[in-house]
Amino acid sequence: MIRINENFLKLKASYLFSDIAKRVTAYTAAHPDKPVIRLGIGDVTEPLPPACIEAFHAGVDEMSNRATFKGYGPEQGYAFLREAIAQHDYAARGCPIAADEIFVSDGSKCDCGNIQEIFATEGLKLAIPDPVYPVYVDTNVMAGRTGTNIDGRYAGITYLDSTPANGYVPAIPSAATDLIYLCFPNNPTGAVATKAQLADWVAYAKANKAIILFDSAYEAFITDPAIPHSIYEIPGADEVAIEFRSFSKTAGFTGTRCAYTVVPKKLQAFDTAGNAHPVHALWNRRHTTKFNGVSYPVQKAAAAIYTDAGKAQVKAQVAYYLANAALIRKAMTDLGYSCIGGDNAPYIWINTGTDSWAFFDKLLNEAQVVCTPGAGFGKCGEGHVRISAFNSRENVEKALARIATALKK
Repeated sequence: MIRINENFLKLKASYLFSDIAKRVTAYTAAHPDKPVIRLGIGDVTEPLPPACIEAFHAGVDEMSNRATFKGYGPEQGYAFLREAIAQHDYAARGCPIAADEIFVSDGSKCDCGNIQEIFATEGLKLAIPDPVYPVYVDTNVMAGRTGTNIDGRYAGITYLDSTPANGYVPAIPSAATDLIYLCFPNNPTGAVATKAQLADWVAYAKANKAIILFDSAYEAFITDPAIPHSIYEIPGADEVAIEFRSFSKTAGFTGTRCAYTVVPKKLQAFDTAGNAHPVHALWNRRHTTKFNGVSYPVQKAAAAIYTDAGKAQVKAQVAYYLANAALIRKAMTDLGYSCIGGDNAPYIWINTGTDSWAFFDKLLNEAQVVCTPGAGFGKCGEGHVRISAFNSRENVEKALARIATALKK
């Protein structure tokens, strides 16, 4: 008799963004004359930078010529992209990361879920922030590292509360944990961590022989020069941390799919006998076994963001979204709501003080604007909503006018 992985039965009925999509679809079907503005899911709206388009076309042209055609490429990514990443994203910031420690993939969401395959299932102690990007929790539930969901939380996880009281930057737990998820600039809150705060996490990981999974997908939006873009800006972090980066929000690759994960060669994990093993080798084995690499034209397009023209175009696009974020934060603050994010991140986390799904429904039904209910990100997200700056200026301004009208009723 074929059996299922019963860990999937522990999951909540559906994924947060699927729930949102169903509600929006139902509303639009019932009100076809009322166009909806989507400021919920973190999908970009602006076209790829011209430098990326030019490189993309060039890559496709190469595929049309027998002399330059590419078949299977290296699973870890082409050297030209890995070397550009190492130079511009790491060496330029003084981070000790080599090109062969970088693994190119089709998305950091995939990598955040897949990375946990190389770690033990039984007895592993998890530390995960709340609120949090749902993929971190759900993939560990699927793997069998948690118990059942009781009152919105899974047994077996040390939840790191992110609340107004701590500025939405969680404190280090008093108990030892093994696998720690951190995301800065944070999704969903938009909060950032200082070098001192990250240094404390690195010290904690070393003391407990733990590994930090550091999601830095939104680092391009950091404007404060004192805020680190990478955990590897902290000395010794290459001994305890894996970092995830994405071209999705940086350069609009949500539909093009390209990202990368950094697994330093110094990083080690242990077997049941206490013997150390290099994590880099384990991830390389998993990556080459289950992944055939990102397409050549896409990697050519990604490498173009490191050219002078590409850097300028990406910077302008990021500034465009941050200008949207500033408008959203000001408008919600003027309406009397406490907000965080929007200055070093494309998300504005709004403390509504009310049921988050009820607030979502109010904006959808009375303003035809889609936000994201905070409860979908965890227990500490209740009483909050997330509004995304990823849309056109025209739509953001129109949405804010509608929101103001709806909330002043």
